[in-house]
Amino acid sequence: MKILALSLGLSLMALCANAQTPAASPKPPAPKPAGTTAPAHPATTHSMNTTSNDPQLLHPANLKAKAPETFEATFVTTKGDIVIQVTRAWSPLGADRFYNLVEHGFYNGNPFFRNLPGFIVQFGLTGNPAVNRAWDNANIQDEPVQEHNLPGYVTYAKSSIPNSRTTQLFINLGDNSTSLDRQGFAPFGKVISGMDVVQKLYSGYGEQPDQDAIRTQGSAYFSKKYPNLDLIKTATITSPASTGSGAAHPAASASGAKKPVQ
Repeated sequence: MKILALSLGLSLMALCANAQTPAASPKPPAPKPAGTTAPAHPATTHSMNTTSNDPQLLHPANLKAKAPETFEATFVTTKGDIVIQVTRAWSPLGADRFYNLVEHGFYNGNPFFRNLPGFIVQFGLTGNPAVNRAWDNANIQDEPVQEHNLPGYVTYAKSSIPNSRTTQLFINLGDNSTSLDRQGFAPFGKVISGMDVVQKLYSGYGEQPDQDAIRTQGSAYFSKKYPNLDLIKTATITSPASTGSGAAHPAASASGAKKPVQ
């Protein structure tokens, strides 16, 4: 899982060939009137108890189940519930990867670590460094763009290097079809409920959280330095009913949690 960052310009893509990035330039936020302060945001409680710990997540090659042709995943977040409907025909490899990750709890405890209002909100790095390391190079092939990067559509982040999609996703907050479709960012699903929740996710840190630090240090990093980040509490397949294949596994060992990801 190489560092996934949705780039802000084509020049940045040239400088960071390995960063997973759609190229678009979100509008800067309007300046606040003099004398005003941002409203207080209560610190989010980050807990490794909800972090991805299914031992199967340490073996990406084993997670190859084929997704249903259409299905829904419900993300329970610190701001409310978000329901994503996936259509496998839009991106079969992307849908299958997402289905397996959700079934095995990969997104549980994930922070929404990059939020650029009007552009995208990004997630897909876990609080468990050992799991991040396992998926670092578990890339899937690129696929043709069948749908558009419209508000609410869900897409994998990727780099300028071919076939670099892994686990990181973004939800489009605006109409990014003009810039992202032609760059090969293929949506595989869309938010059908809870887009208001998506819009409320904390955006005060912008792009400040360091993705490599999240990969290598997990929740120990983002809970300390960025306590206001909203989290995914749980993500589950809710329609059709989940087989529960990832639900009954014992917790994985966290012995590798403090080791750097290479």
